Amino acid sequence: MQEKQSFDIKAIIGLGNPGHKFELNRHNIGFLILNALGDRYNASWQVKPNMELSEIEINSKNILLIKPQTFMNDSGKVIGFLQKKGIKPENILVVHDELEFPFAKLQVRFGGSARGHNGLKSIIEHCGPEFIRLRFGTDRPADRAMVSNYVLGNFTQSSQDLEAAIYKAVNIIEDLFK
Repeated sequence: MQEKQSFDIKAIIGLGNPGHKFELNRHNIGFLILNALGDRYNASWQVKPNMELSEIEINSKNILLIKPQTFMNDSGKVIGFLQKKGIKPENILVVHDELEFPFAKLQVRFGGSARGHNGLKSIIEHCGPEFIRLRFGTDRPADRAMVSNYVLGNFTQSSQDLEAAIYKAVNIIEDLFK
């Protein structure tokens, strides 16, 4: 991970696909990380149009947690809700899977392109690229033609390794509020 950066985060969007069959997919790491973060802070989730929503407090700061329920390609639809609340793109952290990194490598960065990620592409279409990202490495399949099946496949790492990686990501998110 890069050296600590200073951000004014007001909302965290975890990318994933709704539904039990996608629960442990690589593409759903954003949901898994937000679930773990929410569990740590006793979050109470509400079902709203196009999203599951919770509000937690980290270091005396209220933070919205959002899991879009529109499927990955339409994740950006939640941006309108945040804009109505006065939350700007630079105050949004998006948690997503990253094919270019080995499993569990984490990186916080500001801005950039979608790099072929349809969830990021949708968010960029709704608010531009100037938001914060937490990239979670999932590896890349050897055959580039298999990317879609790969990201929609379940993690193959042990549940202990996956859980440890998720909690490492939660700790990094918490560190952004110190």
